[in-house]
Amino acid sequence: MREIPTIKPRRKGRSGMQAMLIPSQQMVAEQIRSAPEGVLTEVGILRRRLAAQYGADACCPVTVQRHLRAIAELSFGALEKGEPVSTVTPYWRMVDPASLLAKRLAGGPTFIRHRLAAEGRE
Repeated sequence: MREIPTIKPRRKGRSGMQAMLIPSQQMVAEQIRSAPEGVLTEVGILRRRLAAQYGADACCPVTVQRHLRAIAELSFGALEKGEPVSTVTPYWRMVDPASLLAKRLAGGPTFIRHRLAAEGRE
């Protein structure tokens, strides 16, 4: 069963309003799992896809980043316990290893580079 999205009105500019999606962690994880293997997809693209999927004008960047960090912790922990890569959410496909965000995620830039290389990305 699909979740009901939370969409809140938000000011945009002086006189405009926009619909802002506040995604759940499950929504973010599903979008990450749909990212193609070996392809680095920016978090901004993930947010735009989520907004479009749920009929919103935008997707909350703070919420998405918070969920991405939680997903990274869960996935990295599962891999450390010996879970197969195919069973975890591949958060490394959403983060440029050279970014500041990569330094704050479980495994860090080195792990992200390693996983992307294992998927065929140079």
